[in-house]
Amino acid sequence: MPLLFIAAVGLIFLVLCASEFWWRKHRIDSELSRKFIHLTVGSFVAFWPFFLTWNEIRLLSVGFAIVVLISKWLHIFQAIHSVQRPTWGEMYFALVVGLLTFITHSKGIYAAALLQMSVADGMAAVVGVEYGIKKGKKYHVFGHSKTVIGTLTFFVISAAILLGYSADTTRLAWFGVLGLAAVATVLENLAVEGLDNLLVPLVVAVVLTQVR
Repeated sequence: MPLLFIAAVGLIFLVLCASEFWWRKHRIDSELSRKFIHLTVGSFVAFWPFFLTWNEIRLLSVGFAIVVLISKWLHIFQAIHSVQRPTWGEMYFALVVGLLTFITHSKGIYAAALLQMSVADGMAAVVGVEYGIKKGKKYHVFGHSKTVIGTLTFFVISAAILLGYSADTTRLAWFGVLGLAAVATVLENLAVEGLDNLLVPLVVAVVLTQVR
């Protein structure tokens, strides 16, 4: 088994264990715990194609989906499961890691699509909780709390990620960047119970493959 493959598994396991230990010791907000893992692990996974094969990524995707199921059943990693609302976001994210490999073999598209959720969604949640929900500035979508500042944060970071991709490929005009960022933002708002983790990367990847 390639050394980089083993290293990728080991690093993610280390982050999960460290986050779980910190959460159990300090009992910090579980939503922020989830998003910390989302930011760190998701950002790392986004760049897997640069040092792993597509088949290795698919294998890891299946493996992590199984781990999420076991963890959810046995309550192992409570830092990512103990939220007040039902969500299958972790499972959807594990699955989309592999599904994206069937949509594109472009490393740039893969990274841009996954970073939409790991960075844009992660930061939107952190900013939204701190400056929106805690101050009572929120609205509801299908019974789930959202904030204007969190939504704006997602849009700005989503656009920045797509701008970085377009600067590298010169194939996505500025209006395309803003339009796709707006679509991703709407999906993030409407796709509740963690479904945005699946839909946003898939839609972004599909669109970007069409403008290559």
